[in-house]
Amino acid sequence: MRGAVIGIVIGLVVGVVIGATVVAPRLTSPRQQAGLGNAGGGNSPAPPAPLLPAVSKPSVHWKMASAYPASLPLLGTLAKRLERKIWRVSGGQIEIKFFAPEALVPSREIFDAVASGAIDAAFSSPGLWSGKIPALQLFATVPFGPGPAENMAWVYFGGGRELFEEIYHKNGLHGVFCGLAAAEAGGLFRKPIHVLEDFKGLNMRILGLGAKVMEKLGVMTSGFSEGDLFMALESGAIDAAEFSMPAIDLQLGFHETRKHYYFPGWHQPSTFFDLMINLDKWNALSSIAKSRIEAVCGDNVRHGLAESEAMQFTALKEFTAKGIAIHRWPAEIMEALDGAWREVAAEEAAADGDFRRVWNSLTSFREDYAIWKELGGP
Repeated sequence: MRGAVIGIVIGLVVGVVIGATVVAPRLTSPRQQAGLGNAGGGNSPAPPAPLLPAVSKPSVHWKMASAYPASLPLLGTLAKRLERKIWRVSGGQIEIKFFAPEALVPSREIFDAVASGAIDAAFSSPGLWSGKIPALQLFATVPFGPGPAENMAWVYFGGGRELFEEIYHKNGLHGVFCGLAAAEAGGLFRKPIHVLEDFKGLNMRILGLGAKVMEKLGVMTSGFSEGDLFMALESGAIDAAEFSMPAIDLQLGFHETRKHYYFPGWHQPSTFFDLMINLDKWNALSSIAKSRIEAVCGDNVRHGLAESEAMQFTALKEFTAKGIAIHRWPAEIMEALDGAWREVAAEEAAADGDFRRVWNSLTSFREDYAIWKELGGP
């Protein structure tokens, strides 16, 4: 009898221990576990730390100005994705807070604001800052330039990233490539473009190097933002506009004012986006924090390219259903555009040393890449 009683007591003790050390933690959330500690005031040790501990305050808290609204497919959603993913990957240790265009500083002042440390970081495309540093356009997109795969090859393994970082560092910045998009459309036009003469006197919204090419062919160019572009088209202030790829153009409704849609987007065969960071803020990070940001941005590059390739055919089907005429540029016009681009590239390289160094690097890489492209390409 005594032995039976002892057995029962031992069983009860073992059951309590198992319940307290094995079952109870499984029924308690990580956040609840983190708050247990020595709540009873005793000397018993706190339970093991959860895999993703609750963080009362991030060790890195940055404000990030976005050049694109959050609602804009790909451009804005990539910036929001970065905000969400870096929090998760870092277990709440790194917070990069998204702010819409104009919320922190005027969009045209983002570059200087990040460089001075007035804001910590920004999500944009290097080509937006061509007015300050012309060479940055070549890290965003290049007329008749590399498609996404070739562009990535040059940036990551052909010396592009090193030149990019050197230029940014001279200006108090650090940049991490943080998104990549497939080719854009060639633009929406009021009337069909059959011959080069049809360009004469047109007023078109187009930016950067592409605008300089168009000007060579007699087009007057303007740089309306997405917020003003629809009104400019609707009022007849401009005849044509290129803004982005079909899925984005569709959402912004530009097809409601222009019915002739041209391809390919010779001026923008692929587009890089970047996370632009104040250099002192970047240098102050631990190596782990830097690696986490680079990893999330690398994943954003993968996501952006895949999404941008996957979302266009649905938009094109809808354009067709709405009566939009889809055109390919005539061969004569493509040849003229290519010739005008070569003139522009030579002029820009002659005028700016950094542009010349980056252009020479990209051109040399593309000459070698052509060996593989001719054999391995489709």
